[in-house]
Amino acid sequence: MRSDPAGKPLKPLFSKAFEYSDGWVNDARLVALNARDAADRGAVVRTRTRVVTARREGDLWTIAIEDMRTRETEEVKARLIVNTAGPWVDHVLSDVVGQNDAHNVRLVQGSHIVVPKKFEDPRAYFFQNKDGRIIFAIPYEEEFTLIGTTDRDFAGDPHTAKISDAEIDYLCAAASEYFSQPVRRTDIVWTYSAVRPLYDDHASKAQEATRDYVLKGEGGAGQAPIINAFGGKITTYRRLSESMLEKIEEFLGKRGKPWTASAPLPGGDFPQTGFDALVKSLTVAYPFLDARLARRLARLYGTCAQKLLGDARSLADLGRDFGADLYEAEVRYLARHEWALAAEDVLWRRTKRGLHFDAGQTAALDKFMQGMSAP
Repeated sequence: MRSDPAGKPLKPLFSKAFEYSDGWVNDARLVALNARDAADRGAVVRTRTRVVTARREGDLWTIAIEDMRTRETEEVKARLIVNTAGPWVDHVLSDVVGQNDAHNVRLVQGSHIVVPKKFEDPRAYFFQNKDGRIIFAIPYEEEFTLIGTTDRDFAGDPHTAKISDAEIDYLCAAASEYFSQPVRRTDIVWTYSAVRPLYDDHASKAQEATRDYVLKGEGGAGQAPIINAFGGKITTYRRLSESMLEKIEEFLGKRGKPWTASAPLPGGDFPQTGFDALVKSLTVAYPFLDARLARRLARLYGTCAQKLLGDARSLADLGRDFGADLYEAEVRYLARHEWALAAEDVLWRRTKRGLHFDAGQTAALDKFMQGMSAP
C-alpha cells in the first residue's frame, strides 16, 4: 500500500492489505424495482396499506386491510398468506393472525453515518476493529463516504430505530483508527438505521446470530395455510424467493419452471459490462444532459431512463428543477411508476437527492407532490 492509491488516505502504519471483488446494491431501489417488476407481471401492489386482521374461514383467509391515507377499509380473500414482514414478522403473527406466543426473530439494529468524501479511490475499505467486528467505508453518491455498520440488539417498534450516541462514537472511533484524517461528529451529514430480523437461534451475541433464512409453513388439510419467512439477506433474496415458491407448491400445487435467475429487473436489460455504453447512449440521444446527470439516471433507472426522459429536447422540457438536478420529469416518473407520494419517497427511498436538499427545497417538493396526488 506504499505505492497503491488505496493507501493514500490511511495512516502510514498500514502497509499491506488484501483485495477482493464484491457487489453492492442500493437496497431501497432494489425494493422499488422488485415491486415494479411484480406489477408489470400482474401483481397488485398496495403501498401505505396495513393488514388489520387475518382470520381463517376453512380453507380461506379473510383479510381486513386499511388504506393509511384515507382510512378506508376493505376485506379480501386469499387461499394462502405469505408473511414476509421482515422485523414485523412476529407482530403480524401475534397482532394480526392472533398467535400470542410468536417469538421467532431477534431484532438487531445496524446504524450508518455519511460524511464528506474521505478518499478519491473507487474501492471500498473493510476495517477490522479491536472488538473483532468489521466496519466498511464505501464511496457513496459521488461526494460522500458511507461508514457502517453497527450490531446491537433492538427492542421496540422498528419504525423508531435511530442511531444512538454510542453508535456514532463507535463508528467515528473505529474509522479514525485507520484514516489519517479522523472522522468527527461534526463531519456527519446524514445517518440512517435499520433493524435486521435475524432468526432467533439463541446465539449469545447479535453479531453471532445466523444470517440465513428459515421458512416455516402451517395449515393445509382444510385449514388456510400461512408461510412465514424468518431472517434472510439481500444477497440471497432471489434464492429465498425460489425456496418460498417451493413451500407454496406444498399447499397450492405445482408451478412453472424457475425463471428469475436470468430475468433482469426493470431497466436492467443491458449487458453486465454495458453500463458505460448505456450512459453514452443517453448523452447521444439527449445531448442536453451532462455526463454526471446521465450517469445518475442510468444508475437509478437503467434503460428505463429513456422512458423517464421521453421526448425531451432540452432541460426546460424536463420541467421544474427542484434542486440538485432533480427535475419535474423524474418526480412525475417516480409518482407514476414507483408509487412515490411524498418528498421523502423521492429524496430518500427512490433517490438519495436528499443529501443535497435543504429544508426549503424539501418543503417545496412536498407541496408540489401533494398537489399531484390531490383528488
